[in-house]
Amino acid sequence: MTHIPADFDLHSYRYDLPQDRIAQEPPAQRGGSKLLLLDRAEDHDERHVFADLPDLLPEGALLVANNSRVLPARLYGHKPSGGRVEFLLLAPLPLLKPEPGPHGTLTAEAECLLKATKGPRPGERADFDSDLSLEVLARGEFGRSRVRLAWRGDLAALFQRLGHMPLPPYIHRPDTPEDQERYQTTYADPGKAGSVAAPTAGLHFTPELRRTLTERGLAWAEVTLYVGYGTFSPVRCRDIREHAMHEEWIEVPSATAEAVNRAKAEGRPVVAVGTTSARSLEGMYAALGRVGAYTGPTDLFLYPGREFHVLDMLLTNFHLPESSLLIMVSALAGRERILEAYRNALSSGFRFFSYGDAMLIR
Repeated sequence: MTHIPADFDLHSYRYDLPQDRIAQEPPAQRGGSKLLLLDRAEDHDERHVFADLPDLLPEGALLVANNSRVLPARLYGHKPSGGRVEFLLLAPLPLLKPEPGPHGTLTAEAECLLKATKGPRPGERADFDSDLSLEVLARGEFGRSRVRLAWRGDLAALFQRLGHMPLPPYIHRPDTPEDQERYQTTYADPGKAGSVAAPTAGLHFTPELRRTLTERGLAWAEVTLYVGYGTFSPVRCRDIREHAMHEEWIEVPSATAEAVNRAKAEGRPVVAVGTTSARSLEGMYAALGRVGAYTGPTDLFLYPGREFHVLDMLLTNFHLPESSLLIMVSALAGRERILEAYRNALSSGFRFFSYGDAMLIR
């Protein structure tokens, strides 16, 4: 096998993670998380609590957060034969293209994950409610399928009524009513429903902390990235440079682009709240070659050696071994430095992944 430099070798992004360190529940109180400060100018990490964040950010910093809303996108239904069907919508609701269907319905094609006893095969139907059903159009690998949804009324309202929160695969329990609130940021925009995973760095923010940030003169702006299930897809190429990144839809409004340009001009740092905000900002720059308003897809993959053009700092949770997200944060702070910080976090009792603790890369 051809030698692969360590920064490009997938196996270099492994670390030992005890299963009991994967957070299965949110902290007792929103915002009651730990925060690890990784200062790239220092050779050590600092342990904090998340409420310390305003004290750790430079004066005038601009935080950019993802305001997408998690849709209760997992539905349970049945085939006409009675067999159980589990459905997970992968397409953001705002990108579906409804067309008139029979008997007063609306229809739209959508990508999804389907699980069922024996099938369902193309041409078969599944029902979730008298107002919502699907027909299977094609089956793909790993349970991915293309279906035609048919519904009456408001589709988002149907998902809110019938759906379950799509907790990540490493949370080994059914969703609960509490997850409807806790697996959602406090600033999620109801008009931006469509993510099938939460922008988890934002889960730590409370309205009280937001007010403190404002009182300290720290600015806030928002982008939208509809988080797809591809965020959990493993990198399967040993040489990470060969990995094809999943595509996600981003929206950077003109007000946010102007806020970023103003911060840059005034020498104030831009802080991405989460990897989804980072992908939005850097994906916008990759598409335009500059900071500006942008709506469209991004499949940007950031790995060591790739340059960051917009963000200066990143607030993020802790990520899976060998994941594209771990590789992204390594691109910003260095692979060995990140893995050292992860070891320090584990030795200090930090909790990992979506409902876990946070890290500020400064």
